[in-house]
Amino acid sequence: MEGSSSSSMPRSAAAAAAAEIVFFDLETTVPSRNGGQRFRVLEFGAIVVCPKKLVELESYCTLIRPADLSMVSSTSTRVNGITREAVATAPLFEDVADRIFYILNGRVWAGHNIHRFDCARIREAFADIGRPAPAPVGMIDSLEVLTQKFGRRAGNMKMATLASYFGLGQQKHRSLADVRMNLEVLKHCATVLFLESSLPDIFGSNGQGSSRIVTRSRTYNNRFPTEGGETSRKSPPNASLGHQRSAPYTITKFGQMTERMKDVLCKAQGRQAINNILKHSHLLLR
Repeated sequence: MEGSSSSSMPRSAAAAAAAEIVFFDLETTVPSRNGGQRFRVLEFGAIVVCPKKLVELESYCTLIRPADLSMVSSTSTRVNGITREAVATAPLFEDVADRIFYILNGRVWAGHNIHRFDCARIREAFADIGRPAPAPVGMIDSLEVLTQKFGRRAGNMKMATLASYFGLGQQKHRSLADVRMNLEVLKHCATVLFLESSLPDIFGSNGQGSSRIVTRSRTYNNRFPTEGGETSRKSPPNASLGHQRSAPYTITKFGQMTERMKDVLCKAQGRQAINNILKHSHLLLR
């Protein structure tokens, strides 16, 4: 269990106005499908990040004992590795509620799928002890943001998949490790998007499927496989038809010539001089 890395004294109004970002994550029980159970928080982890420098200012992590230890099932243990024995001596949620409220309230909340899952669990946990829940001044759900901006070039949008895509290691499914991984994933995605927007002619944009390569005919895709190996997983389900069209020409002699032109141009490196393109032009006339 890791405590705060800085003073836990109440923040001033000026500090709250600075709108620091808090990345947080919960590990919970896994309710049985037919038992009418709810999710119960087993671990809370958070890091406070400076929005100007993206450096970690503060951290807090704690295991939490549910009122009924029998809710820590073998299923939930398989998911996050947290056992009944591990939380048997941990504090109850009401014992750490002040600290959790302090680190969350009045800050920008960030996390992966927090909008649908973690935020709801926080509200439930505070309601269970009869206290008002902390409130954010803004929210960054990396699942929603990256689905929209980065696309499914990494496959699905699970944190483990995104981390693997960038070579950041294996997701541990523990709160503090996962929020730090979340921040690194966002940094990597932002860097890729910055490069693509700065030099679109060189790097292009593959987040929603590049129309320059990925949207060509199936034969062309097989000849030049896209990153990740599966073109069908590069775009979100609601990708526009323009990113799924087949070749806009009939494969006649002219169509074959066009295909060969694409082959030649794909062999070109970057913005190749016109004489290098002309050097290969005799291939089109064969």
